[in-house]
Amino acid sequence: MKNLFWIICVFLLPIQACCDKNEEKTAQRSVARYGSVIRVKPEKLDEYRALHANPWPGVNKMIRECNIRNYSIYYRDGYLFSYFEYTGKDFKADMQKMAADSLTQEWWKLTDPCQQPVKSAGEGVWWADMEEVYHLD
Repeated sequence: MKNLFWIICVFLLPIQACCDKNEEKTAQRSVARYGSVIRVKPEKLDEYRALHANPWPGVNKMIRECNIRNYSIYYRDGYLFSYFEYTGKDFKADMQKMAADSLTQEWWKLTDPCQQPVKSAGEGVWWADMEEVYHLD
């Protein structure tokens, strides 16, 4: 199975690499922000957009149950950029819960073939984490 965490990306989801770093941030504040990037296969862009134009309610419900809020995916020049806020206390456990969900797994079987990790993602990383360089509340 691909990286547990950005498969999370139901639309979203690997963040194992930044998981520990952001868990530390979460302990310091009530919300941890995550940004990730992946390529979308050009021949699969329309399919990917169609899937996300009408996401499965059970998948959205699982995302919320795993303490993810304010979740967005953006597209530009062959890349998908995701952003979400994590409000829970145990990111790793919540991502494992999501990865174990059978409906989410079915969703990923549709979305994963549309995606391709960026070259700099690292071994086993699906969605590559991005470094936050600026934030204004």
